[in-house]
Amino acid sequence: MSTLKAAQAALAAEHAAVYGYGVVGARVGAGRRTEATSAYAAHRARRDALERTVRDLGGVPVAADAAYALPFPVPDAAAAVRLAAVLEDRVAGVYSDLVRAAEGPLRREAAGALREAAVRAVRWRGSGVAFPGLAERSAARLTAQ
Repeated sequence: MSTLKAAQAALAAEHAAVYGYGVVGARVGAGRRTEATSAYAAHRARRDALERTVRDLGGVPVAADAAYALPFPVPDAAAAVRLAAVLEDRVAGVYSDLVRAAEGPLRREAAGALREAAVRAVRWRGSGVAFPGLAERSAARLTAQ
């Protein structure tokens, strides 16, 4: 995967995460609303940085969709918490691809974004995975146990 393609995929995932956190923020309980707001702001900042990165790599940043299909209905706070964890897992996955494709400062930035997404996923889910961002490794470890 080229660096530009991986950066575009990360940007698309950040667009989706920003949208998803709008749903999370509307449904999550008052006790976790600050956490949702903080994650929303973090994804917006990452999105904006990735738009600059894509331009620096010679590309035209992928635009956000008007709306995104959610992986499941989000009628209540419990579903909102599950959605937040899924969003973070998905973002971690695309950042792992960017880590593999990039070099130098962009690789370090992608690794930091991967780490942040993994930490947020743990906070939302209450548990972690063995290899954040590498679904195939996490799944293999679970089946081996």
